Amino acid sequence: MKLYYSPGACSLAGHIVAVEGGLALELEKVDLKTHTTETGQDFYAINPKGYVPTLKLDNGSILAENAAVLPFLGDKTGAMPQEGMDRYHALEWIGFINSEIHKSFAPLFHGADDQTKAKAKEKILGRLKLVEDRLTGDYLMGSRFTPPDAYLFVMLTWCKKMHIDVSGLPRLSAFKVRMDTRDGVQKALKEEGL
Repeated sequence: MKLYYSPGACSLAGHIVAVEGGLALELEKVDLKTHTTETGQDFYAINPKGYVPTLKLDNGSILAENAAVLPFLGDKTGAMPQEGMDRYHALEWIGFINSEIHKSFAPLFHGADDQTKAKAKEKILGRLKLVEDRLTGDYLMGSRFTPPDAYLFVMLTWCKKMHIDVSGLPRLSAFKVRMDTRDGVQKALKEEGL
């Protein structure tokens, strides 16, 4: 399988899940400004949406969107809960991170005015406060790493990049430190040149 990624983008979450689970992925970097891959391909020809993550499966089919890619890779690696409500709660976390946190960063990445950026940062912190209140174990699902943890980690790296102070959220701050020290996270970061 090949993961089309951009360093530090939300595709890092899938990369982390794969590395954590020992799943070898071929990696191909995408320049999201020019929409070309590092081998010179038009990325729109691979994924007409034009963004990452994009996973090319061994049969040639394409899977995109973290809401699909993360459970897929989690199933392949055994990181995704397989039964009962745990699976649905993991999917719930992925959905929440995707729709309520990830999308809230858009004004910060796309040159909005200062007032719009301030509102976006406030919204992100509000959403992270909800996560803080529900984070009672080492990870979102308790004591073990699951795919939503990788996605949340990426969002916290974006907070640092965008100068969103999460120091008032001690559980999330501790979670970020725990994730930073995981071998799989470090390997994925290194492979993306981060």
